[in-house]
Amino acid sequence: MASSAYSTRRRRRRKQSLPRPPAVVPFNPSANRVRILLVWALLVLSLVAIAGRLAWLQLAQGDSLSSLAQQQRLTSPVQRQVRRSIADRQGNVIAVDRVVYTLYAHPQLFDLSISEMAATLSPLLESPESGLIGQFSKQPTGIRVADGLSEATVDRLRALRLNGLELTPQQQRFYPQQQLFAPIVGFVNFDGQPQAGLEIAYQDQLALTPAEAASPAETEIPLETYGPPAPGDTLEVADDRQDQLDTDVNTESDTAALETDSTASLRLTLDSRLQRSAQQELQAVVDRHNAKRGTVMVMEAQTGEMLALASVPTYDPNQYFKTDPEALKTWAVSDLYEPGSTFKPINIAIALEAGLIRPDEVVNDSGQMQFGEWKIRNHDYATAGGRGPLSITDVLKYSSNVGMVRIMQKMPAADYFSWLQRLSLDRPTGIDLPAEATAQMKDREQFVRSRVESATTAFGQGFSLSPIKMVQLLGTLANGGKLVTPHVVSGMVSADGTEVWTPDRARPKTVFSPQTTQQVLTMMEAVVSEGTGDAAKLSGYRIGGKTGTAQKATVSGGYGRGRVTSFVGILPIDSPQYVVLAVIDEPQGDDAYGSTVAAPLVKKVIEALVVLEGLPPSAAATP
Repeated sequence: MASSAYSTRRRRRRKQSLPRPPAVVPFNPSANRVRILLVWALLVLSLVAIAGRLAWLQLAQGDSLSSLAQQQRLTSPVQRQVRRSIADRQGNVIAVDRVVYTLYAHPQLFDLSISEMAATLSPLLESPESGLIGQFSKQPTGIRVADGLSEATVDRLRALRLNGLELTPQQQRFYPQQQLFAPIVGFVNFDGQPQAGLEIAYQDQLALTPAEAASPAETEIPLETYGPPAPGDTLEVADDRQDQLDTDVNTESDTAALETDSTASLRLTLDSRLQRSAQQELQAVVDRHNAKRGTVMVMEAQTGEMLALASVPTYDPNQYFKTDPEALKTWAVSDLYEPGSTFKPINIAIALEAGLIRPDEVVNDSGQMQFGEWKIRNHDYATAGGRGPLSITDVLKYSSNVGMVRIMQKMPAADYFSWLQRLSLDRPTGIDLPAEATAQMKDREQFVRSRVESATTAFGQGFSLSPIKMVQLLGTLANGGKLVTPHVVSGMVSADGTEVWTPDRARPKTVFSPQTTQQVLTMMEAVVSEGTGDAAKLSGYRIGGKTGTAQKATVSGGYGRGRVTSFVGILPIDSPQYVVLAVIDEPQGDDAYGSTVAAPLVKKVIEALVVLEGLPPSAAATP
């Protein structure tokens, strides 16, 4: 009984602990319908909003968004004018348009680790691994790694098929000769604008404007990425696009100044071989004498063609932004100097042509002269004193200042001034380079009124001119008395070598007779063979010359301790063809004269000239 009661109590407790079933909620059709309608309405509104947004993006903003997307996927080269190339007289390229690349990296897309990618790219980019690792670690994307990559480097990068690299093409003006012709040719800046030299002087002839063909600026170039090709794209397609770029860069187009094909190039009269030799020798002289600057020029006497026009300082036009602005100009054209004794042969020619002297005449060299408060003396008066009677040849041979004053005193100052004007001393040469300076000389009234003005002009001081003007004047002695126009441009030459355009030049002006110039050349030969120019003597060749050592005028007036040394050489005397002039500004040292600084330089340049031009020795030359 007890057991049965215990079992009964356990069953009751278990029954009481069981959960009660939930109360039955009566079904309400109206409330459920509301909830369903709310959910449905929210879904419809969401769909309407999405559709509206899509319509806005597609219809209202479709064009602008498409353009933005295109800019993200595609890139265009810098919009700049395509230019013709520039070449020397042998056809060696001096300036040319080319396509270069900028490399960007996106480390977040690398398949390789940063260190592995740096090790792979380091030899191709010629950049240390540590530097590349540092670049790649800066940010996950958009890192500018290298500029100015060549086609050859790009081809090697393509072959690696690396993900995470991007190349953008850019048109660039390239100067393969670097410093050699920089002051003459000038440069084009990053925006495609010519800034100096021939690039700006011949802008109309060099620039190509797109006509029938599409402009390179309108051709979109896909960004080059490496790794598996995108769907529908292949490496060959990318190469085809590059071929299209090359075709566009060389597209034929007409210009207002020149109607020819785009393959024509601007041909110069300059010889790269002679220019390089002259530049190297000039730089060595400037360095040896710690000079401020220098120039050496070679002109073909009959035509005015410049075979060499070297100057120091110079610069690399591919990196013009690193250059001192002073080096950007061709100072032999744009700056003035007092020529000193190299002007004496011109004055001798004036006196001979005017009938004031005979070649065998004698003048008295007293060593010094007084003009009011001004005293004029010979450069060697302290050691040689007055030399007494001198022939006209000896006046040049010993570079006698007093002798030259005696000669030019035979001519009235007004007539002397008229002769200087007849020589166009007060006008530029017309050389085809920008920013040519015009000589500075006293006005006629002052020149005639002051006796010292004509006296100092007799030995090349008291006025200033540019080195290129001095070359033009000295050229009259070499070509029989004609003022020719110095020039560095021959014309425009097509791909097959046909000359399709030549610049207009002034006709030569006769100022001296051939008889006068030959008499002066004979005297100049004595300067080299027996006088102050013996450092320019070259065995087997008859060379005429004249040294010059001029004091430099100061800003405050008068003359300081600085000097300009120069030497002119003309050869061969029996049949003159070339004029070689060297001017060295402010050489240092007690022994810095035209005979010790400039004359040896001219000899070096002449040695290169006779070899390159195949000039045979003179038959009557002294050994």
